[in-house]
Amino acid sequence: MTKTLAPAPTLAVVSIDTPTLGDRSYLVHDGELAFVVDPQRDIDRVLDLLSKHDLRLTHVLETHIHNDYVTGGFALAQATGAAYLVNGADEVAFQRTPISDGDVIEIGDRMRVTALATPGHTFTHLAYALRDLGSASGTGTEVGVFSGGSLLYGATGRPDLLGPDHTHDLVRHQHASAHRLADLLPDDAEVFPTHGFGSFCSATQSDATSSTIGREKRANPVLTQDEETYVRELLAGLGAWPAYYAHMAPANAAGPSAPDLSPPERADATELRRRIESGEWVVDLRNRTAFAAGHAPGTLNFGLDGGFATYLGWLVPWGTPITLLGASAEDVAEAQRELVRIGIDRPAAHATGGPGDWSTEAPVSFATATFADLAQVRHHRDVVILDVRRADEHEVAAITGAVNVPLHELWSRLDEVPTGEVWVHCAGGYRASVAASMLHAHGRTLVAIDDSFDNAETVGLHLVGPGA
Repeated sequence: MTKTLAPAPTLAVVSIDTPTLGDRSYLVHDGELAFVVDPQRDIDRVLDLLSKHDLRLTHVLETHIHNDYVTGGFALAQATGAAYLVNGADEVAFQRTPISDGDVIEIGDRMRVTALATPGHTFTHLAYALRDLGSASGTGTEVGVFSGGSLLYGATGRPDLLGPDHTHDLVRHQHASAHRLADLLPDDAEVFPTHGFGSFCSATQSDATSSTIGREKRANPVLTQDEETYVRELLAGLGAWPAYYAHMAPANAAGPSAPDLSPPERADATELRRRIESGEWVVDLRNRTAFAAGHAPGTLNFGLDGGFATYLGWLVPWGTPITLLGASAEDVAEAQRELVRIGIDRPAAHATGGPGDWSTEAPVSFATATFADLAQVRHHRDVVILDVRRADEHEVAAITGAVNVPLHELWSRLDEVPTGEVWVHCAGGYRASVAASMLHAHGRTLVAIDDSFDNAETVGLHLVGPGA
């Protein structure tokens, strides 16, 4: 998804959105020359925009060594001949144009980019302030700042991704960095963050889609709270982050190549059964309603209609071969694109069609229900209520008697789910379906609750916790 945030006669700032990971990249141009900030792995999206607008890419800028996705920066620079700007203090295995605090890059007659040290999300994080030298004011105009994982909309980037030994230093750096940007830039300067649209790299979430320095001064806790309050509240609110993050920074420091998005080999029903029985993951990409109604035995459900890459990358034991099952070739291609962004480069195989095509056995199914159904069932028989939300969500409000095994821990803790009929729920249904597919593949009798947790208390289920 792309959209122009700042149309002519100003410089054009085009956002390249990756909503499934909660990130944005940016293409900035003056009609002839362009630079890109924090590109995702699938660089064909950038190349298509360059071709569409007949632009020459001169620079690719990284705000930091990313922890939540594999960068396309190195491959994009190689494909276009652009200079690849990465903080000179970062330890990387490739040739780059080193950049540091205060360095200025002039691109054409209009674009001036200044690197600003903004540690907090990482120690070597940079933001990039953009000045339009050709604006009507005659002296130039501060267009905005590409703030990466520092100043986000109503939030900041997480300070804990480098490990607990560094968190307390980084969170204080993050506070100082946000104030540095607020002090250096005018109130009408736009803020263009990389994270903060659902990414787990964001410490908290916001629904905002655009902002300015002035707006952040009025609403962002990092700019309205004193340092001690900000540090205390931010650290108290941090939850779990996806396990695959541990693999992203090493991949980015190595200089990732362009991805191979060609179709993987095709597997028939016999081959799919062999892969399942050998412990590989065979993933059904259809939505949870279709999966519950009928699926190939032993397959797992990560629908493309939810946080597919985030949850699959979080849960799969890293390096496990993954086979993709899609209703169409287009669905498989979409899943491939999502996976290369987190470093899962080549699926082991794929198949298209439906469960009747994917198994030598008859399709199997499980029941779905609402929280109202659960309230009725509890009146006349005992069932196991399995809450697969994160621990921080469960602690705020939970159904009395529910067992909490967060989804990202479930695969290794399946034996801890109490015996009996399991009613599994999350906040909205997606994670419950993933969990239900895991339980069903291991022979459990279950019901997947496909409902909003907001309805639980209104239908008579007793909740405990401060949010009840």
